[in-house]
Amino acid sequence: MLELDLSDDIRTLRATFADIRAVVDVDRLAAEIDTLEAQAAAPDLWDNTENAQKVTSALSHRQSELARITSVERRLNDLEVLIEMANEMGDEGAADEAKAELAGIRSVLGDLEIQTLLNGEYDSMPAVITIRAGAGGVDAADFAEMLLRMYLRYCEKHGYSAQVLDTSYAEEAGIKSAIIEVDAPYAFGTLSVEAGTHRLVRMSPFNSAGKRQTSFAAVEVVPLMPETEAVEIPENDIRVDVFRSSGPGGQSVNTTDSAVRITHLPTGIVVSCQNEKSQIQNRAAAMRVLASRLLLMQREEENAKKKELAGNITASWGDQMRSYVLAPYQMVKDLRTEYEVNNPGNVFDGDLDGFIAAGIRWRKSSEK
Repeated sequence: MLELDLSDDIRTLRATFADIRAVVDVDRLAAEIDTLEAQAAAPDLWDNTENAQKVTSALSHRQSELARITSVERRLNDLEVLIEMANEMGDEGAADEAKAELAGIRSVLGDLEIQTLLNGEYDSMPAVITIRAGAGGVDAADFAEMLLRMYLRYCEKHGYSAQVLDTSYAEEAGIKSAIIEVDAPYAFGTLSVEAGTHRLVRMSPFNSAGKRQTSFAAVEVVPLMPETEAVEIPENDIRVDVFRSSGPGGQSVNTTDSAVRITHLPTGIVVSCQNEKSQIQNRAAAMRVLASRLLLMQREEENAKKKELAGNITASWGDQMRSYVLAPYQMVKDLRTEYEVNNPGNVFDGDLDGFIAAGIRWRKSSEK
């Protein structure tokens, strides 16, 4: 007779789940959803488009968060029933299914547990990721495009809404830069640990001598601020240029000057957007990203001043935070957390969960 006993494992998972549920405060979350649903049902909701988008986005985020919690609870209950059936029927197949489900629930709880560490001021907000090619010529541009694909695949695997707002293509291969908007709960808190300088070591496909090449790319992650929190930007502080959207090699993808480039004159920050169909939409998207960057810069300056006054100036992020080595051996290693894997292919295909979890735990321990 089959005697599958996973009671200790389930007891541990339920204890972890109870802690997560308490931190998330499911009752508060449900109350917020009720309030937002009432606002979303208002007949005049779309009279104010910006407010309507804010309400529906907030509702979607909170519903998604609650759904993950209730899904785990349901899966734990179903798992106990599955184990009972497997034992009563002596079904080895059902037993294997129960073990696989146990591993799946443990993985989801691990993700939720990491989320409970994201309690920073902006951690729950959507994110804007900017990728820029650094030193390394064509290889750096190609590396930047590899990172762009990596983050898009990561978002796809997790069901995150990701939109490429702008891409600046390099002449020979790859990209000079790209901007991605990730609209998902806790996108900024999760992805902010990816900010920094990334290094690639490989046999260059662009070098006829077949020598090893080291190239770099920079990743910037900022929270996408709600309109109510965005900083005011005087018109005199910006220069707006319009141009035609283009694809690789300069191929025209738009017959009108709909793409927008905004330069913030006091800081030199430049933001481009060419994803939307109209100039007005592109300008609005670019202004949101610019406002988010300026607000984050303002907060960073305030924090730096506080640290200076306290006499404690420490660099929390080094210039090089992760190395991707494809030759002479295969390895991806985070230099802050020491977390590493020996399958770069999976990492470039969006398998970043281990690196992100280690980064969040490392950042939390560094704050103590």
